[in-house]
Amino acid sequence: QVLLTESGGESVQAGGSLTLSCASSGHTFSGYALGWFREALEKDREFVAAVVFSTDSTYYTDSVKGRFTISRVNAKNTVYLQMNSLKPEDTAIYYCNTFPAKLRYWGQGTQVTVSP
Repeated sequence: QVLLTESGGESVQAGGSLTLSCASSGHTFSGYALGWFREALEKDREFVAAVVFSTDSTYYTDSVKGRFTISRVNAKNTVYLQMNSLKPEDTAIYYCNTFPAKLRYWGQGTQVTVSP
């Protein structure tokens, strides 16, 4: 069974920082692009950031550019999302998945709450 387990979500104040982690078990994702996604209350799940395996090229949605950094450590089957200058609108459940996302890899996510 392939699992992607997200962790690191917390409640923080605006302007704060968090680092989310996503560890895979049951499968190595070397060769895959990996991404972070988020789902805010009563909103659709949206793309946040992605990192390509072969080149380590990164992609971000406009609202997080300059504030969030995605990285991966293939040897650890782990992808990270460093989030700085957090805003209340970043409040959401954050998920990792391949990029593009595959239905079978959605995990439970980790809650990030940013208070004003």
